Amino acid sequence: MRTIIEPFRIKVVEPIRLSTRREREKLLREAGYNVFLIDAEHITFDFLTDSGTGAMSAAQWGRLMVGDESYAGSTSFRRFEKVVRELTGKKHIIPTHQGRAAESILFSVTVDETKYVPNNCHFDTTRANVEFRKGHAVDLVVDECHQPQLDAPFKGNIDLNKLEKFIERVGPANIPMGFLTVTNNTGGGQPVSMRNIRETKELLGKYGIPLFLDACRFAENAYFIKLREKGYENTPVREIAQEIFSYADGCTMSAKKDGFGNIGGFLAMNDDELAMKARNMLILTEGFPTYGGLAGRDLEALAQGLVEILDENYLQYRLACVRYLGVGLNKMGIPTIQPPGGHAIYIDAKAFLPHIPQGEYPGQSLTAAMYLEGGIRAVEIGSVMFGKPDPDDPGKEIPAEMELVRMAVPRRVYTQSHIDYVLESMEGVVKTKDELRGCRITWQPPFLRHFTARFEPV
Repeated sequence: MRTIIEPFRIKVVEPIRLSTRREREKLLREAGYNVFLIDAEHITFDFLTDSGTGAMSAAQWGRLMVGDESYAGSTSFRRFEKVVRELTGKKHIIPTHQGRAAESILFSVTVDETKYVPNNCHFDTTRANVEFRKGHAVDLVVDECHQPQLDAPFKGNIDLNKLEKFIERVGPANIPMGFLTVTNNTGGGQPVSMRNIRETKELLGKYGIPLFLDACRFAENAYFIKLREKGYENTPVREIAQEIFSYADGCTMSAKKDGFGNIGGFLAMNDDELAMKARNMLILTEGFPTYGGLAGRDLEALAQGLVEILDENYLQYRLACVRYLGVGLNKMGIPTIQPPGGHAIYIDAKAFLPHIPQGEYPGQSLTAAMYLEGGIRAVEIGSVMFGKPDPDDPGKEIPAEMELVRMAVPRRVYTQSHIDYVLESMEGVVKTKDELRGCRITWQPPFLRHFTARFEPV
């Protein structure tokens, strides 16, 4: 096969500032060893997230110029609504400023202390929005998900046996909806099979429970289905995506991922009563139902992005970029979740730094080392993000199942030479890995602590 090239030409460039190690040492100390708290101007390669960090196309920039900023009944909203409805098949399309706003609105009208929300794996904002309403976010992913080196095609699937036992234990009346995150971000960016989506819908339907999707990476999940699931080899990705949505009663989406947007999201559903409640909350917190906290120009860019994301040449390139990064890390002895995900590579920090106990946050230590070595910013997805207080010992913590560091690749931003430079920097981390120390938390907020917590080396 020929080299998989970027399926686009670069027309606008942004300079990258290179810093010295001495500068980075000072900045890291001042940030409390939390790379979230370092200003972007001091980051060389930013893999903190793929959310809102992608490059928009010329067509998207063109749509900005025709944005209708009318407060009510914007024509830009009608175009956005048409694109989302054709994709998802949902009756009610409710725009929001980003995915967590859609989650907040949905759970504010469906969840209280008596309610449970099962999922394959909740991501951080989804879990936090459930728990902020005193609800219970429950992960029921297949066991293969917790075996980082196991190469299986659909490690993002929900375990249907676990799900049915859970429903019978807590009762259908206490489950306002079931969720599937596609792709499964917390589990390593792993896809969910069409069969699993369909059977989850059938199981939930048996108990009268609606199915919602966290659909922020729906296109990447659809392309994995095309590549890996028998019977879909010759099906266009757009049709696969539409079939995915056809099994759901609703969805939340951060369009900052597979919508190619720098901001924006939506909540979509078929239930008239639930939609009415959601729109009432939208008006209170986000804005009028035809703009939902977004400018008309943003709605135009998102409508265009949701069309572009289903380009199969782009999706082939996207997965190849992520795979190239993962293979390069593996060659130098850095273990990652297998197989590579669609939007990110997840380093197994527990396996890479076995001398650092989980209680000293090996993933957080690795993010600091990566920044020091090459100005690389990544995010810990482990016990800092998902550790829980031990109910039997308030002074202790129950660690996360896995200790990961996610390198989320922004869409259409970095070239192969950039990734080669990153890999060269990671070789320096490998050479000094035995010298790395764990860290302790010196301050943390009550929710989503990974964003703002401060640390010090042990």
